Amino acid sequence: MFRRTFWFGTGVAAGVWATTKVNRKLKQLTPESLAASAANKALETGTRIKDRAVGFALDVRDNMARREAELADALGIQEDPGLPAPRRFAAIENNRSTPKYPKSPEHIENTTYSYNRNEDH
Repeated sequence: MFRRTFWFGTGVAAGVWATTKVNRKLKQLTPESLAASAANKALETGTRIKDRAVGFALDVRDNMARREAELADALGIQEDPGLPAPRRFAAIENNRSTPKYPKSPEHIENTTYSYNRNEDH
């Protein structure tokens, strides 16, 4: 009697376990679940690529600064020469006696153009 109860309980446990496994797998294979897992993997991949790109950019910037310092030492260029002296004369003379745009242009005041957009043309 005890053997039958043992094997009956074992069969019930195996059936519950198998049913649970099958239901979980079926839920994983629904379109919504597949779309969510694909989106999660895409986000993880994008984050990983972004992190690698940022690391690469920082490495390039560091090596560029190092190389610029090496070239400056080799050529004898000072690091911070200071600001250049101000110019004595303006590069472009701007001596207009009349303004570029008059305050009330005649071509706008004497126009017959209608600004009403609702009229038929």
